[in-house]
Amino acid sequence: MSLKGTGEAVLSRQEYESLLEAAETYREALVIRLCGDVGLRPAELTRLTIDDIEQVRIDPPRYLMRVPTDDRGTRTAYLPTRVERELRRYARSNDLLPTDRIFAVTPRRLQMLVSDVADRANELFDDPALADVSTSDLRQYFAHTALVDHDVNPRVVKTAGGWRSFEALESYLPEPTDAEIVDAFDAVEGPSGPQSGDPRSGPAVSDDSVVRLLLAASDRYALVRLDADGYVERWNRSAAALFGYRAGEIVGTHVSTFYTDDAVEAGAPERTLSTALEESGCETDGWRVHKDGSQFRATEVVSPLRDDQGNHRGFAVFVRDGTGTHEELEAVRERRDELDRLYAVAQRHRDVTTALLESTDHEEVETTTCAALTDGPVYEFAWIDRATISDRRRERRASSGINPDAVERVVPDEWREDELVTGLERADSDDARPTDEVVVANDVTATFDGDDTFEGAVARVPLAYGDTVYGMLSIAADRPGAFDTDEREWLTMIGRQVGYAIAAIRRRNLLLSDRVIELEVACRDERSFFVDASRRLDCRFELDSLVPIDESTQLYYVRLEGASPSDVFDLADAASGIEDCRLVETDENSWRVEFVIRGSCPIVTLTEYGVTVHAAVFEGGSATITGDCAADADLRTILDGLRSVFSDSELIGKREAERTVQTAREFREGLEDRLTDRQEAALRAAYFGGYYDWPRESTAEEVADAMGVSSPTLHNHLRKGQHELLRTFLDDPDG
Repeated sequence: MSLKGTGEAVLSRQEYESLLEAAETYREALVIRLCGDVGLRPAELTRLTIDDIEQVRIDPPRYLMRVPTDDRGTRTAYLPTRVERELRRYARSNDLLPTDRIFAVTPRRLQMLVSDVADRANELFDDPALADVSTSDLRQYFAHTALVDHDVNPRVVKTAGGWRSFEALESYLPEPTDAEIVDAFDAVEGPSGPQSGDPRSGPAVSDDSVVRLLLAASDRYALVRLDADGYVERWNRSAAALFGYRAGEIVGTHVSTFYTDDAVEAGAPERTLSTALEESGCETDGWRVHKDGSQFRATEVVSPLRDDQGNHRGFAVFVRDGTGTHEELEAVRERRDELDRLYAVAQRHRDVTTALLESTDHEEVETTTCAALTDGPVYEFAWIDRATISDRRRERRASSGINPDAVERVVPDEWREDELVTGLERADSDDARPTDEVVVANDVTATFDGDDTFEGAVARVPLAYGDTVYGMLSIAADRPGAFDTDEREWLTMIGRQVGYAIAAIRRRNLLLSDRVIELEVACRDERSFFVDASRRLDCRFELDSLVPIDESTQLYYVRLEGASPSDVFDLADAASGIEDCRLVETDENSWRVEFVIRGSCPIVTLTEYGVTVHAAVFEGGSATITGDCAADADLRTILDGLRSVFSDSELIGKREAERTVQTAREFREGLEDRLTDRQEAALRAAYFGGYYDWPRESTAEEVADAMGVSSPTLHNHLRKGQHELLRTFLDDPDG
């Protein structure tokens, strides 16, 4: 403590600030201010209400407090503006009415409150002199500050502090020096403006007070003073709240204590102080460390301190906890990166779609798909596998971003034993239909020639159309979050698009080809229902027609011989792929049966590989299927695709032939040969008379009257004529 004229110790400004910083609650700080800044006694504090505050000046606002006395009178005290605001804020936060007592406790309780704060200040700042501070010491601080520091008129101080005589204030007034005497009367002789004691100048507010108020408003700011070598010299309440250290624990410790180990090893603390000294201050941003070891993101402003002669005396360090802002910024950056990734993925999707539209054959579809996927930052490389079931080996037909010989280094171990394309495990199961499921292997690592390495994830998706899988597309990515749910759905769509494109190209090539290859294929695989049923019942099925219902469901019309329909229906009930069956027609030695089948069939598989099936006979546990495909079709791919689902299949015959093209005239002449004159006449009359329009322009009776026949006769001719017309269109022209 500093010494006043009489030799008694009085609180210094720094010690008073230490008490305020040691206050843990808003109430504690307010009590200390009312004693130290207003000069009130504990008994007077217990009588105060908000109604006792009176504003006596508007611009700038100034306040007095009518303090109740023990004789039911009042005395007047000066109330600094900042204390008036804190009083009203305290009243609002505690829902106090204007007439409610602000401190509804005993004077003794307020004295104990100040004593608790003093003990805490002693412990926090390691200053034993603070431990004995009382409310009387705070009133003495008020008098000393007003009389000595601010040179307030003693009569004003006596009135505002409630002292009864000037003798009580005499001890705070030191003997004036010669210079002070001269300065005082010099001001009287020639005043140059308002003096510090002039009431018109208002109460002085120090910069230190403003800074302290700002720091006290939040626990995310701290002001630390270092000595010239970077060791903590001054530690206040804001720093204790932010970092977690008490003054006794941290004073004398180097500033590097607040830095991470990596930053200390890199020399960041010394570099920051050196830069601040050279450039008269600097600002840095980085991670800092609490006492408990946890880290926070901080903005740090370091300014050098110099004395009047310009000598370096230390550093002032202002620290702001910016963890929340940093986290928000990182979240925005992550979202931006995510949007960039989504845009890049969408770009790959668009490029794949464009490439598929421009491809003209199976090989080009695979090549352009891989190239489009890897043309950008989204995927490192891609390749497409096909399966060669006959010799049980993989065959890679297309790749991009990676040498085909290096693909094996990237294939995850859990995939190496898998059967590619459809997979024999699924073929052996009850449900042999292909799946669109995307399989992802994470934490894949590989080393290539030249010490190039890959660390990331690999996804695999089937290239499927209907029940046929043409290959397996694999894509590798080394970015975080690769192949999430949305991206897997996108890859599933890519797999379907590629499958559709391959199927469409095969069919288009068949339609446009002048020459075809006629195939004869045998299948003895029991996974086919008709192969299995013909063996078990020793019967014969002959395909009449196959009608696609949707992507995986077909309607079969077959001619059955050698077994009763009921026996066949019993087997169909136990087969998982047969959804329905019924008897359509009964002949003398055979039956026409309808099956609704959901799943694989050798006929459908060949069709999806671009083969037009003309006939299929299932007898004695074997199927003989004949059809044709484009002359430039890859027979090996077709047979491998069939064997990937029905492994016991083989090509038993093939020959190249010219495609017979029937002109429209030949079609009409062939139809006329099938129709009788009456059937043709009935069809013409019904067509041109509007019988087939909707709504009908003519009824059957009106058409029959026009032809001079009965209605049943007209229907008979129409039915037979329509049958011949449909048979000519749907069946073989020579059938």
